[in-house]
Amino acid sequence: MLEAIPALAAWLSNRLPARCAVCGAWPAAPVCGACTAHFAPARARCITCAAPLKAAVAQCGRCLIEPPPVDASFAAVDYDWPWSEPVLRFKYGGETAWARTFAELMRASPGVQPWLEGVDALVPLPLARARLLERGYNQALLLARALAPRRVEHAWLQRVRETPPQEGLSRTQRQHNVRGAYAVDPRLAPRVQGRSVLLIDDVMTSGASVFEAARALRSAGAARVAALVFARTDSD
Repeated sequence: MLEAIPALAAWLSNRLPARCAVCGAWPAAPVCGACTAHFAPARARCITCAAPLKAAVAQCGRCLIEPPPVDASFAAVDYDWPWSEPVLRFKYGGETAWARTFAELMRASPGVQPWLEGVDALVPLPLARARLLERGYNQALLLARALAPRRVEHAWLQRVRETPPQEGLSRTQRQHNVRGAYAVDPRLAPRVQGRSVLLIDDVMTSGASVFEAARALRSAGAARVAALVFARTDSD
């Protein structure tokens, strides 16, 4: 009997009204409508790396000088308060139910819906094997399944090289760190050729990991590649 209590608590937590994680309003969604409107407003972002920009600018200077290997990038929110704490709880704390809330905000981001409706596949960024075993789940895969479960292709992209964590590294160091870390399974490469792909991840900082994954998909023949993340940092 006692063994069933944790499972029952988890079941109830996904069904009973909850307090808003930001303002504490109850009953509410994990983040109430008022807080979502206030802390997740639509804002101008670089069309290729999703970095926050001034409203009159379409693309950042870095992307103009060094175009990334993606057709577009989208982010739902800035990686800042109040979103940074739920992201950490989702990513490291086992609170996987956040995937639904994050996916709703990702889906509502300006410009995202045509990609979600038009792509052939959603491809989550794969985790290193050691991190997957430690965490027990891939947060990017959970987001992809919450967005469009029937079009998720989690086996297309593989993590083929273990790398140190990206935290604390400069932009250049991040790029070198993930170089050659991803590849398309050769047996599945024919399925990638000519396809339109939306890469999914939780947070983008410099874009090094997402862009390296995009290069692997391009090398396998993907016709179009875009990236969709929940949160984007303001600087890298």
